[in-house]
Amino acid sequence: QVQLVESGGGLVQPGGSLRLSCTSSGLSLENVDITWFRQAPGKERLGVSCINSSHGSTYYDDSAAGRFTISRDNAQNTVFLQMNDLKPEDTAVYYCAVDPHCAGYVPRVLYWGQGTQVTVSS
Repeated sequence: QVQLVESGGGLVQPGGSLRLSCTSSGLSLENVDITWFRQAPGKERLGVSCINSSHGSTYYDDSAAGRFTISRDNAQNTVFLQMNDLKPEDTAVYYCAVDPHCAGYVPRVLYWGQGTQVTVSS
């Protein structure tokens, strides 16, 4: 049984940083494409960043580019999302997902984690 587990969310002031982690039991994350999605209250779930399995290429949406960094530690079987210069509009539940070809399209996701809350507020 595949499970994805996120951690690292919390409350942070604007301009602060958080590092989210996504680990798995039952799945080697180095062999799959992982996307971080986020969902703010009343809004749709959108892809923020992806790391692919074949070349380790990374992708970011416009809101994350320059502030967020996605990376993978194969020894820990973990994918990270380092988030810097956080803004109130980054407030959302963040989900990691197995997302073939980094499609960033919710219906194509194979597995979801349970999500971790990120709140950016003074």
